[in-house]
Amino acid sequence: MATAVETLGKLERRLTITVPLADVRLEVEKRLKARARTVKAPGFRPGKVPMKMVAAQFGYQVETEVLNDKVGRAFSAAANENNLRVAGYPNIAPKEEKDVQEGQVVFEAVFEIYPEVVIGDLATAEVVRVKAEVNDAEIDKTIEILRKQRVHYHEKGKKSEHGDGGADVSAQNGDRATVDFVGTIDDVEFQGGKADGFVFVLGEGRMLPEFETATIGLKVGDSKVFKMTFPADYHGKDVAGKTAEFNITLKQLEWAHLPEIDAEFAKMLGIEDGDLTKMRVDIKENLEREVGGRVKAQTKNSVMDALLKICDFEIPKVLVKQDAERLAEMTRQEMIQRGVDVKDMPMPLEMFSAQAERRVRLGLILAEMVKTNNLRANFEQVQAQVADFAKSYEDPKQVMRYYFNDKNRLAEVEALVLEENVVNYVLGKAKVSDKLVSFDELMGSQVSDDR
Repeated sequence: MATAVETLGKLERRLTITVPLADVRLEVEKRLKARARTVKAPGFRPGKVPMKMVAAQFGYQVETEVLNDKVGRAFSAAANENNLRVAGYPNIAPKEEKDVQEGQVVFEAVFEIYPEVVIGDLATAEVVRVKAEVNDAEIDKTIEILRKQRVHYHEKGKKSEHGDGGADVSAQNGDRATVDFVGTIDDVEFQGGKADGFVFVLGEGRMLPEFETATIGLKVGDSKVFKMTFPADYHGKDVAGKTAEFNITLKQLEWAHLPEIDAEFAKMLGIEDGDLTKMRVDIKENLEREVGGRVKAQTKNSVMDALLKICDFEIPKVLVKQDAERLAEMTRQEMIQRGVDVKDMPMPLEMFSAQAERRVRLGLILAEMVKTNNLRANFEQVQAQVADFAKSYEDPKQVMRYYFNDKNRLAEVEALVLEENVVNYVLGKAKVSDKLVSFDELMGSQVSDDR
């Protein structure tokens, strides 16, 4: 049995669970007898091992199982009886023997409950609805990016199928340079300050500006000595803020050849007949899909921010801790996939606490919004969302099967639709101001995921 619920804090509760020792012993004996039928021991046939030996070998384990079962059932029954929505897992520990009557086993369960979530007045919520346009300038920029992704290089000053790069054979922005260099600080070489055959593209910002400036104008075989001061926040702490002297020699210089915007280029982008008009239409559709996703994400973030402002309530610490642990593990796995050794890398939960708290709070708000306003995702909405995902793939039907044949994948889509239902509901109630964002600003922004 369990005593009345004790209130320890706004959400923290305690239950005292009492189990008669006789009931525990009776159940332990019953389970040991059942186990004895199949227990094997040297010198005994199966099922003939003495109960004393069975009890000596399995008694502690079985007693623990029985206590866990009885306490767990008693806790669940008490929680249901008192209409408690338990958040996370209870912390259950035995009570000190001096406070326990003879013939009883007593446990105390300390736990948190879900809060009552009250949605504030949506009419007072202020939301920014982001808008953006895709025009010819954006398509042209994208084509240039696609050209640069397909760049190849020829030795400068040497004839090739695409020319020799022009009369100027000195290093310029856009050229690919191969250099040898040696760096010293106070006439002493430092770690990472020397390389042979080092390759980089001028103007890409891979090297510090002073290094690139010193390279520009050099011809193959030229050497140059120059001084360079490392930034104070440079990742190499041993040289951060210090001035080094570099000696560089240009070993090879190549100019960049970008593919022409012609039928062959269109074919490279998947336009089978090489039609440039079709290529631009295809690029525009892809851009509009990407822009649409980012616009939705930024508007959704604004809605979520507004909901957080009008909904103030306590949240269970246990849920925040669990979500922080999930985020830490996700980060660890992502780093492992990138080849980072995380074995001895500290990853304190405090790093993820703020994000976890926001996610938990929003999760509770969204659940309440869905329940009170009937905003659940219906099948037609889910089907439409999957179809939208499938548009950008070569075989949309295969993508549809990919989602609809897996309940977990479909659940992820349902969660997205549910969030969109909440966003649209809030947009219909709140004070909404439209904001036109430039294409560059939108594409350069980080799109966060609250959920």
